[in-house]
Amino acid sequence: MWSRQKITNPEEIVEMEDSPGPVKNIIKARKIRLNAKDQRQYLVRLKDKTSDKDKWLAEDSIPDGKLHLQRFRALRRTEQSHQ
Repeated sequence: MWSRQKITNPEEIVEMEDSPGPVKNIIKARKIRLNAKDQRQYLVRLKDKTSDKDKWLAEDSIPDGKLHLQRFRALRRTEQSHQ
């Protein structure tokens, strides 16, 4: 399930110019409206970091994004099938 949020605080939007570091896992997803376009972002936990350092990132900003998104989506499907 996607959460849809309207971002009013520009500080909530994370644009990564450099790699944020190695990813531990993706925690959840949201869809935001930015500049009149829908954008998906993922809450990412980095290796060796605590939850207060989690970041909302666009798919193309996640290191090894395809691999982590496959795991995230598979886990979500498993969780939904057990409800």
